[in-house]
Amino acid sequence: MLQSTGAYSGMSTNDIEAAREFYGTTLGLAVQDGGMGAILVTLDTGAVVYIYPKPDHTPAAYTALNFPVADIDATVDELTASGVVFQRYEGAYQDDKGIARGKSVDRGPDIAWFTDPAGNIISVMEN
Repeated sequence: MLQSTGAYSGMSTNDIEAAREFYGTTLGLAVQDGGMGAILVTLDTGAVVYIYPKPDHTPAAYTALNFPVADIDATVDELTASGVVFQRYEGAYQDDKGIARGKSVDRGPDIAWFTDPAGNIISVMEN
């Protein structure tokens, strides 16, 4: 029933200009105006994330956006060089780069988490 509706994801921010800079410049994604003060971030799959301003924004307490990558070490190094700070979570078995090496202990993919300027959690994971 909903297979071809053009669905998209959305999340809020307390600073739309910081979000525009982060997603467009730091992450290198296509960003355009989304109307009503929002932005549209287009992912390489063609999917869109609608990011809208919300004065009483509360960051997502879960991973709101995941980026599968071919080489997690290279991606983490590149993002770190761009100023991204990776999160540390107790019990996640993360290395010095902040990568949880799940494959080595049979706990899922190698993954690392960071936040956008509004505190929404994003991940990169090796596919």
